[in-house]
Amino acid sequence: MSAATDTTPPAAPPNAIGQSVRDSLVIARRNLIRMTRIPEMVLFGIIQPVMFVVLFTYVFGGSMKIGNTTDPDVYKDFLMAGIFAQTVTFATAGSAAGIADDMQKGLVDRFRSLPMARGAVLTGRTVADLVQTAITLLVLAIVALIVGWRTGSADPTSAGEVLAGFGLLLLLGYAFTWIGALIGLSVRTPEAATSGGIIWLFPVTFVSNAFVDSSQMTPWLRHIAEWNPFSATVQACRELFGNPGVVQSDAWPMQHPVWASLIWSVLIIAVFRTLAVRKYRSAAS
Repeated sequence: MSAATDTTPPAAPPNAIGQSVRDSLVIARRNLIRMTRIPEMVLFGIIQPVMFVVLFTYVFGGSMKIGNTTDPDVYKDFLMAGIFAQTVTFATAGSAAGIADDMQKGLVDRFRSLPMARGAVLTGRTVADLVQTAITLLVLAIVALIVGWRTGSADPTSAGEVLAGFGLLLLLGYAFTWIGALIGLSVRTPEAATSGGIIWLFPVTFVSNAFVDSSQMTPWLRHIAEWNPFSATVQACRELFGNPGVVQSDAWPMQHPVWASLIWSVLIIAVFRTLAVRKYRSAAS
């Protein structure tokens, strides 16, 4: 008699994309649990943008000229899209500091010893930061409503358009967390990552249409502001929220702000995710 042969099919190789998604979700869960155990991280992240809302609304409210008026209520509605966008981009510093802290503590070396996708460590971290940003944005929107911000104050809008505006804000915030990831991998300490993650954001957010009407800037500075990726998202949100400040401009991003915001955010993710994963692999090797 012939010997019985084993007909059990060989195990299928794991799906690389599926494994990467699972590993990323595990890392994201780990970071979210850590946030719940250190609630002051979330609390301090909420206090700062709330202070910006109150200070800009009541300190600068009657001094800024929007269009042909200095009405503080008009400036209030004009301002909120800029504050929302500033809030999501300032999450960059937290991403940079968190990754630098993991590097300093040797956690990256522990992850490296596990059979997991290399990019999952960074993807999980940025997804967790996105969840924290969404919570902060929700609280900030409630505070904005309390101080008098309203959608549709200049042009009629719909709930779908308002949600689309917040979606663009979260996409921009997610894109900027990848810049933070690269910064966190490039410095030696969390303190340096915090400074490096926030100092460059000041010219990005202030040389824009976030807090002032860009049409009142000098021509060369207005040109920079109108092609600023940050300005595209702010302009798109004002358009979707139906708020004042949607100025006429020859610059393509200001004529098509929603598309410009999407293109800029996707481009930033593609470029800085590639650079961050490459840096992570070289740092962990």
